[in-house]
Order: sequence, then structure tokens, then C-alpha cells
Amino acid sequence: MRMPCIVQRPCGQMNERGRHESRRWLMGGRVQGVGYRGFVYNLARRFGLSGFVQNLTGEVLIEAQGEFELLDAFSAALILEAPPLARPRILSCEPVPLRALSGFSIQPSKASAKSGIHVPADHFLCDACRQEMMDQHDRRYRYPFINCTQCGPRYTLITAMPYDRPHTTMADFPLCDACRAEYEDPANRRFHAQPLACPACGPKLTFSSPLENTVAQAALESCLAALWRGEIVAVKGVGGYHLMCDAHNKDAIDRLRISKQRPHKPLAVMFPSRGADGLQDVRKTLLPDAHMAAALTDAARPVVLIPKRADTTLPDIIAPGLGEIGAMLPYSPLHHLLMESFGQPLVATSGNVSGEPVLTDNAQAEARLGRTVHAFLHHDRPIARPADDSVARVIAGKPRWLRTGRGIAPLEYELPFSFEKPILAVGGHMKNAIALGFHNRMVLSPHIGDLDTPRSMEIFAQAISDLQDLYGVAVKTIVCDAHPDYASSRWAKKQALPLVRAHHHHAHASALAYELGIDKTLLVFTWDGSGLGADGTLWGGEALHGKPGKWHRAGTFKSFRLPGGERASREPWRSAAALCWEAGLDWQPGFAELLKSAWQHRVNSFSTTSAGRLFDAASSLLGLCDTASFEGQAAMLLESSATGSIGAIPLPLREDADGLLIADWMPLLHALRRDEIPVPLRAMQFHMSLAQTIVAQAKHLHTSMPFDVIGLTGGVFQNKLLAELACAQLNAEGFTVHLPQLAPCNDGGLAIGQLIEAYHG
Repeated sequence: MRMPCIVQRPCGQMNERGRHESRRWLMGGRVQGVGYRGFVYNLARRFGLSGFVQNLTGEVLIEAQGEFELLDAFSAALILEAPPLARPRILSCEPVPLRALSGFSIQPSKASAKSGIHVPADHFLCDACRQEMMDQHDRRYRYPFINCTQCGPRYTLITAMPYDRPHTTMADFPLCDACRAEYEDPANRRFHAQPLACPACGPKLTFSSPLENTVAQAALESCLAALWRGEIVAVKGVGGYHLMCDAHNKDAIDRLRISKQRPHKPLAVMFPSRGADGLQDVRKTLLPDAHMAAALTDAARPVVLIPKRADTTLPDIIAPGLGEIGAMLPYSPLHHLLMESFGQPLVATSGNVSGEPVLTDNAQAEARLGRTVHAFLHHDRPIARPADDSVARVIAGKPRWLRTGRGIAPLEYELPFSFEKPILAVGGHMKNAIALGFHNRMVLSPHIGDLDTPRSMEIFAQAISDLQDLYGVAVKTIVCDAHPDYASSRWAKKQALPLVRAHHHHAHASALAYELGIDKTLLVFTWDGSGLGADGTLWGGEALHGKPGKWHRAGTFKSFRLPGGERASREPWRSAAALCWEAGLDWQPGFAELLKSAWQHRVNSFSTTSAGRLFDAASSLLGLCDTASFEGQAAMLLESSATGSIGAIPLPLREDADGLLIADWMPLLHALRRDEIPVPLRAMQFHMSLAQTIVAQAKHLHTSMPFDVIGLTGGVFQNKLLAELACAQLNAEGFTVHLPQLAPCNDGGLAIGQLIEAYHG
């Protein structure tokens, strides 16, 4: 936070009490879409100042005159008393000549050439609006689009900057007289609330099913009736559709899984917000600790992974075989109305075709989800761009983002350096998000998804265009993953711009380096499924030493050949077979003999050091998962099954001719195949052994290549058990260790690292 501006006066020209001055402030940070101009207006009137406040492109200009002591107090209050959602910074403050001004005014917005734009995220329903919505005497009683300057959609309805109503998807909803009066009253909390609406002039609900079509309040009642009947309803929210059904109705959930072709992937659950902290209903079925409770009630209102109670009444089919459920609280007025009326948890999973971005358009939703759901609860407020729910998991005492989206995105970062020209990072192929770098800033888009379908690529291209338009920059360079077959890399290659390629694990390491300090020397364990390494092979279990642009591969796992290439990520038995064949052990004799022959002759078998595939192999060898219906299923089942107390198995370390420290996974195979030991103990031993391997590699490497901090990143470290075991053991050895907190450790944060690598490369 910057100190309040106090104008310095030349020696001998001290102001006398009562003398008037005039000053001009340029305010940056989050000052648009948060009620800041109305706040400044009322603040100036309180101090008896004259002047004006005006929106520029992403910034706010203030000119005020009055007694210098009052101006000092006003300057301090601009920061210290700002509205809750605002994050203002004083960019400049300077004296200006006194003018003949009468009163304080709010001037019309003005576009400026400088790009200091901060795009506001979508905000959850504030308490004041919620109370009004439930007050039967209020004109917005049970109105599902109530909002004010401190709540409501932002990013998903902005079409251009500066953020004014004509630049939103509310432009086609003219304000009624009552709303206009609120909108133009600086003393009202709805002063210039751009999504402002009421039942007389704003958006309306429509319920659509083969048997009925209703609107407004009747549509809400029809939706509730359908949910009570056990039906599946596609509900349009802030950033897209949810597929919703009764979370206690196993038959409804079965039908949802079958129709969506999603047999095992966990489903998010929305709980009514009741009790002092809103978590009364959550605690009836789940066990949130203090950190999880704080994450659930955070302004982002994310989905948070929370352990199930032993006596939970939620059916196991919500998250088959797993000990956690993704829980969230209602965040929009519509969600609050649904949850308070339904009175119990609802499944609220993304309304999309699996792997694609969430659907936002009414007609497109009906066309693509018509066979999945029984009915639709639409509304006619257009969504400018999709924003799926953010997802967090508390690991090592802090919430870590697994997916960034509605409520926090676009994520904005400040840099200790400046890009010479705007640059675009296009991320990876899975869990894609893109990032924009310009001046001393980075902006990470919301989660886009896997780039396997035409619609995913359409939203990918839209996000690239939108970020440039909203922030007023035009990219001059693109950075992509070094893997030429990623859809994002293929797209980048087709553009008529200079192209930089960043190695996958270098980008993972650099994303974490941004959080820890780019000047520090780091040892970063980058463990994931796979990524193209600097030597042209598939990496995935690396220890990288150095700094952004100067990473040295210091450690890894013994490589092995995967039969079937990319198919191994969805067929864990292939990883199990590969490890056994590599070790000269039998693996299900008589099965896959043709595949073994192809493997022996190195046909469609790629060498890898993937830690992620080690987890897949362990899950298969323990009988937990041979074929996965979603990415990460095998590793998640392995983590969930691990319990008990058992010692780790030390993995041998050796240095090759180039000094690369290699950990040998072979001793794990005998332990994983010991059927006399219960599966939960063998699963725990696997986690313990890999955590110990991290410590052993760190200790060995520190003797020859010192480092300041250890980082753990890559998709494998979404595993709470492994990450916490490794952190505890590293701390016990005196190391400082960090996990990503500002962006996902998986490929959702890859674009941030690509930007850092491009600058330092």
C-alpha cells in the first residue's frame, strides 16, 4: 500500500492555516467497477472540497481544492477508507493552479491513451443486497439479478473499457425511473452500478422444458419443482451454465453421469448458506478446517475440496472412491434463491461437454445439452465470455488454486521488470489458460480447458482477442510450449508474429520463481505427467536448479519407455506394464503380449521420466485403477486410499556421466506387489518413498550447487499427501520450501512461467 500523498513545499513557503490549494491525483489499481467515484464524491463533500472526479481508461482522475490540511486528510482517506472491493494506489499527486470551482462533481468518463486498466472480476452477492432480496417489502424482493457497486458480475459482462453501462451486456436494458434515480445519486450505493436492474427494467428468467415454459418468478418455481422431482436442470449463472440436481438423489446423479458420459469425475456440490458464517449445512456432511472455511467464504467463492464426514449423507457417487468433495456456497442472487428455497445441497457441475469451456449462450446450451438435462433455467442477460468456477485445495495450510476462473480472473500481477513490447503466452494443451504481458504487468485469463475440440479453440482465440481489447494492448510476440503438437503451439506457429518457444518444465519452474523472487537461486522439483524436455525427450520428474532463463537440469527419475504414447495417460495399466517390463518382471502373463513385443522393438514407445506416470503405475499395480475416465483419476484414487504408518523405501541415487542425479524407482515395484500388505499401507509407503526421494535429492544437490529455496510445482503437487509429506521432511532438514499460491501448479499456470521465461531467455 502506498503512503498518502502530501505535497512537499519549498522551504520558506509553508502554508498558513486556512490557505487554499488545488491538487490533482491520478489513481490506479482496482478503482473501476467498485463504487470508487461515488466514494470520492462523498468523501470530498465531507471535507468541504470543490473539484471533480473522472474515470479514465482503467484509472481515476481527481482534482480537489480546499485548505491544505483537509487536502492531506482527503488524500489519506482515498486509500484508507476506500470501498471494500477497491484496491486503489496513488500513481501521482501534484499541485495545480487554483481555479474558480463551485462544489464537487462527477465528470463523464474519458478514454486515455495510457494502458493502466484493471479489469474487475465478478463478485458474490453482498449482505446488503441479500437482505433486500429477501425483504418482501422491497421492490427487488426475490429478484435474481439484484446488485450494487459492491457485488454482481463484472468481467463476464464487460464488452469494452472504461467500465460504463454502454460497454456492458446490460446496454440493451434501459433503466426505469426508479433505477435511474439510484444510478445517478452519488449518495446511493448503486451509484453507477453498471449491472443495475430491477424486475421492471432488468433481465428475466425463463424456464424451458418439453412440458412447460414459464418466465420470471414462475420460472424459478418451475425449476425448483423440477429439482424436487429428481430432474436435471441446466441453470444459467454468472459465467455460464451449471448442471444441477438433488445431491442426495443417487438416481438423479446416476442419470447425470450417464447422460454427460462422466462416470467417475467428481461433481461439485453447492450448499445453502446458513448459520453465523454460512457453513452450517457444509459442516453437517463435511469436515472443513479453519483454512478451508476461510477459502469457502472468500470473496472469490471458489469450489474448495473438503474431507467428508464419516456419517455424511451424500452418496459416494458424487466423488467415487475419494475422501473429499468439492463444495461451494451460492454466490449469485439466483443461486441464493435456489438454495434457500430448495433447502439442501445441489450438485452444481459445469454445464459443458466434458473438457470444453462452460457454455454461455441460451440456444447453444439447448443444442449441446438437450440430451443431458430435463429442463433449462435461462436468463436474457448475455454473458460476454465464459468463466467457470475457480477451484482451490488447502495444502500445507494455505489455499492453492487448481483452477482459476469466476471470482478471481482475470488475475493481474505486477513485475519487477517491464516488457519492451506486449507479449502473449498461449499456455499448454491441457487445462489451458493464456496470459498477456505488457509494461510491468501480467494478466492470466480464466481457465479455458483442454484444447481438443473446435469450441475449445474458439474460446481460446476469443480469450486472446478479449484480453488485448480489454487491456488496450496489441501483442508483438508470442511464446508457446516447445512441444510442436500442442494445439496452442500449432495456433501460435500460424500467427504472423515472432515466436518464442519455452520448455514445459522451465515454464513451470519460472512461474513459481515469480512468486518467490526472480533474483533467488532455486531448486524446483517440477513433477507432472509429461512435457517436452530440453534434450528432446519427455520429462516429468525433474529437479531444476537456477533462475528463470538459466535453468539447469540437476535431478530426475530413471527413464522408462511407455507403450502406446499418449494413451498411457488414460490407461494406467500401460505405465504399470512399462515399469515391470523395464525391471525384467512379469506383468499379467498372456495379456498384451503383442504390445510387449512392440515395446521391446521400440515401436510407438516413448522414453519418459514422468513422476505422474509412476503414480498411475502404482495405482494400477494396487488394483485401484487400470483405465481412467478422466485425467488424474488413478493418482487421486491412490492418494485417497493411502493410510496408516509405514516406513519409506529409499530409492537409490546415482550420477550419470554429465552429473545428472537420477533416482531409481525400481525398489518400489517389489513393495507395490506385496499382496500380504494391505493396499492402504502400500499406497502410503509409495507416497512416503517419493517424499523421501525429494529430500534425498535436495540434500545431495545442495552440497555441489547451493540454492536459497526449494519449490514444488507441476500437476503432481496437487497431491496434498505428497506435498505435505515433502514439505514437512524438507523443513525438518532446515530447507525453506514453497508451493505455488498465486497461480495453479498444474498447466493452468504455465502461461505465467512462459512469460517469465521469454523475458529472461
